[in-house]
This record gives sequence, structure tokens and C-alpha cells, in this order.
Amino acid sequence: DLSYAYFKAHEAQNALSTPNRFIRTYPTHPNVDYAFYLKGLVNYEENLGFLERLMPKRVRDRDQTKLRDAFVDFSELLRRFPDSRYVPDARQRMVYLRNNLAAYEIGVANFYMGYKAYVAAANRARFALETYPNTPENEEALVVLHQAYTQLNLTELADSTMQVLTLN
Repeated sequence: DLSYAYFKAHEAQNALSTPNRFIRTYPTHPNVDYAFYLKGLVNYEENLGFLERLMPKRVRDRDQTKLRDAFVDFSELLRRFPDSRYVPDARQRMVYLRNNLAAYEIGVANFYMGYKAYVAAANRARFALETYPNTPENEEALVVLHQAYTQLNLTELADSTMQVLTLN
């Protein structure tokens, strides 16, 4: 409850250290799943400010460290406590996080394309496809890959990427 109070008071550092201490001290407590959920929730909310709540696409323009941390925290909850009552909410938040993390990677890839850094753009797009499969950004990642491979005169890779894009 102390961690939740810190969370509501927007004291993220204390809100994160309290459940960490609780998990270390009482690893078999019946409510330790809530501590994992709260860690994810704090990291999830820390990246969302007032404007981000009004314009969710702005989240993609910011540092993604806390969102990655939230994804890891929620993943740990799902792995260790699959029957927890917090799992459905954590799973929904993970979908949102995964989509935003993929969109961020594609945004970086497009940035690289603008500066004609085609290898870097292809690497980012490939990373997004491999790390965040089945996201709405997969199509855009394939487009970036095709464009980068075309600019690098890698016609075989460009053609195979176009085939995958056409099939999907």
C-alpha cells in the first residue's frame, strides 16, 4: 500500500524501490504478484504525461527506457504468476507497449532513411520485425526494409522483402 501511495503522489523512485524491497524481503508472500504489477504500472505511467494522455502518439517520440522496463515487469508477472488477477490488465498494457516500442523503432528507421543511412535503417526495421512481431508497424517495417535494400542495390533482398510485403 505504501508503494501505491507513492505512485499516486507521483513519487516514482519511491514507488519503485518499495515493491523491490518487498519482493526481496517477502518472496513467498501471497500478494507478491501485486508488487510485480505495481512495478510495471509505475514504469508504464512514468512515461505518460498530461499531453501524452491526450495525444498517445507523442509517447513514441520519447525515451523508451521506462516503457521497456514496464514491459519487462509485466512479462515477469505473467511468467511467475500466470493465474494472478492482475494478468489480464498487464497483458493489455503489454500489447500497447509492444505496439509503441515497434512504432518507435520504425520512427528511428525512417529518421535514418532521411539521412541516407540505409544500413542503420534496415537494421532498425529488421529489429522491429524480429523483436515486435504481429504489430501494426510490421507493414511499415517491410516498406523501410525494401527501400533501404533498394538504395543499397541489394536487389535480391529487396525483391524478397517486397514478396513478403505483398503476401501480407
